Amino acid sequence: MATRPGPLTEWPWQRLGNFKYLVMAPVAVHGARRVVARGWGDIDLAFALILPSLLLRMVHNQIWISAARYQTARSKHRIVDRGIEFDQVDRERGWDDQIILNGLLFYVGYLAIPSARRMPAWRSDGAVAMALLHAGPVEFLYYWFHRALHHHFLYSRYHSHHHSSIVTEPITSVIHPFAEHMVYYVLFAIPMLSTLYMGNASVLGIVLYIAYIDFMNNMGHCNFELVPRWMFQLFPPLKYLMYTPSFHSLHHTQFRTNYSLFMPLYDYVYSTMDKSSDQLYETSLRGAEETPGLVHLTHMTDLQSVYHLRIGFASVASRPSATGAMWWYMWVLWPVAWLSMALAWAYGSSAFVVERIKLGKLRMQTWAVPRYNFQYGLSWERESINGLIERAILDADARGVKVLSLGLLNQAKQLNGGGELFRHRPF
Repeated sequence: MATRPGPLTEWPWQRLGNFKYLVMAPVAVHGARRVVARGWGDIDLAFALILPSLLLRMVHNQIWISAARYQTARSKHRIVDRGIEFDQVDRERGWDDQIILNGLLFYVGYLAIPSARRMPAWRSDGAVAMALLHAGPVEFLYYWFHRALHHHFLYSRYHSHHHSSIVTEPITSVIHPFAEHMVYYVLFAIPMLSTLYMGNASVLGIVLYIAYIDFMNNMGHCNFELVPRWMFQLFPPLKYLMYTPSFHSLHHTQFRTNYSLFMPLYDYVYSTMDKSSDQLYETSLRGAEETPGLVHLTHMTDLQSVYHLRIGFASVASRPSATGAMWWYMWVLWPVAWLSMALAWAYGSSAFVVERIKLGKLRMQTWAVPRYNFQYGLSWERESINGLIERAILDADARGVKVLSLGLLNQAKQLNGGGELFRHRPF
């Protein structure tokens, strides 16, 4: 929450909790009535893609969340060497609120603008027009609105909520008060409404524009550098047209620089470019290997324990497993659990980093063997699991880890099948 919350800070459906998705019920009811009354042929492409596009956005965002958390735990290209606070995890749990808002606005626009119901699937000239309108009016207006948000009056009432996250994650990009999001959607509506007015809008053009915004937002809020140097060497002007995670990270640590949305051009023009941007980019890209003082080698338990990993679903990991009102949700996610097990079984050739913890000068990591409880009891898995544990211990030794502790089943398996390792390599 902002330090001094202003009007329209809270989302309208905030008190609905997990039932907030019911606000999209009018869209589903509208579609069902049209199908019953006139058949599937009455559903045009623009209406048909409203709900699927929201689902795709959620999947897209979750992929970024999981991939970024995994990379933050293991990558040497971290930008801010700090951990994520529990308050930040709770504050950013509502990252899907803006997707629901997007769906409602699409539905209202579909009903209110007749030309929206006649859009073709694709028009190249409309896509080019949207790109130019974004690079011009949207980026320019966002830059000045963003600077205004850093004035004490607006910052304390609205934007401080976003800046409470010093160590950014992909979903940090969409954690804003409701009123602030409404202004952003007015800006992002400029290319869409303009092409509708000009008559060259297309359904896929609008869907891809929203996907572009999601991609750039997620990429820019990662806490590790992933934009390769060769891109800027191949096309030097690109540094004015595309920001990097390290560029935007400076905005979250310095606050008064690097205000641009996705194009640093306006920071160059108005002299708000942080002078250390290039240096931080090079330093983050080069990276530095971390040698933890302590490693805990653990393993997954039942299939649903995958949800409690950092790379999983925060809304599930924050609650006891399969209890209360969550039991039905856990059953819905069973296919994901089975898929994760199959992938771990097929491609899990070594332990992976689950979490990094820093307490003063002490650096600790948790590594997980990609096997579940029941697999430890399978006789034909014994050799494979012993090999995984042994490789993890040897890797920790080679990296200079001073203390390595083993989870219970890892201990039992290694002592039963490979006790010699401990006599030769004490930790």
